[in-house]
Amino acid sequence: MVIGATGQIGRAAVGALVRDGWDVTAASRGGGRDDTWPEQMRSARLDREDDAALDAVIGEGCDVVVDVVAYGAGHARQLAGLADRVGSAVVISSVSVYEDDKGRGFDTQSQPDGFPEFPVPIPESQRTVRPGDDTYSTRKVALERELLALGGQLPATLLRAGAVHGPYCRTPREVYFVKRNLEGRRRRILPFGGTSRFHPASVHNLAELVRLAAARPGSRVLNACDPEAPTVAEIGAAVDAVMGVENEDVLVDGPPPAPTVGDPPWSVPHPVICDMTAAERELGYRPAVRYAESLPETVAWIEGRLAGRDWREAYPDMFRAYGDLFDYAAEDDWLTK
Repeated sequence: MVIGATGQIGRAAVGALVRDGWDVTAASRGGGRDDTWPEQMRSARLDREDDAALDAVIGEGCDVVVDVVAYGAGHARQLAGLADRVGSAVVISSVSVYEDDKGRGFDTQSQPDGFPEFPVPIPESQRTVRPGDDTYSTRKVALERELLALGGQLPATLLRAGAVHGPYCRTPREVYFVKRNLEGRRRRILPFGGTSRFHPASVHNLAELVRLAAARPGSRVLNACDPEAPTVAEIGAAVDAVMGVENEDVLVDGPPPAPTVGDPPWSVPHPVICDMTAAERELGYRPAVRYAESLPETVAWIEGRLAGRDWREAYPDMFRAYGDLFDYAAEDDWLTK
């Protein structure tokens, strides 16, 4: 059973599990299907917040539940209530759970000197924020703690995903470069000398980890990222190569020079790079794709969404999250000065 099957990660996970020989039921809010799924594969409509609906979809039980949309202690307790009918679980978490040795995490990044300074790379043993209901990060930790406490009652693999990328993303970071290229803007401002690194995670690599964890149940947390963490300048260059354009990077030492100028979604003052050796050791993980190899599919998806549409209509969630980053008037003013 894959919960959240028609989302960005869910589609890739379903495909990987089907190819591996699993009999998959794809559950989602709309109950839809992907054109690439086999006709005989089942789909089901499911409201993740409805306990009775989840109970009904699980029915007499299943070997593995893959939960892409679990979020908070409440969802963990839902799964715990199904433990007598579920063999194991694979659940998506996030690298946002980590905090550094000074108690700084992603929830403090907007504060002065609030961005965390992690070891490079970050092991799964790195401390996390406290569990709670207040933020995305604290709720993901609460989810992890509740599920791990079940132990053998419901073996659960928690996959701490990095900056997820691929088609069907509602907030694709690559829009930052793709939109500029489509509009013929050939200069871009990159803070921190363009050297920022925030570990990406391809949906195909996440799907490979889901596939491996489904076949090897266990109670554990694992980082879930690509084999490398390119710099923001390298990401921009890779997007340019796919689109066949050339750009000038205007590099700025230190943070963005103005609140809405030169702040790509990957730009961070300290690197966020995850250690993937535990996944290799425990699951035999080998990445399905590298970042640059995955970009043609991602760029084509973004271009298709943007074709003939205002970007705010094509990506409303992106606009709400990063709308200020597309303030070209402020950017042009800074470049002129």
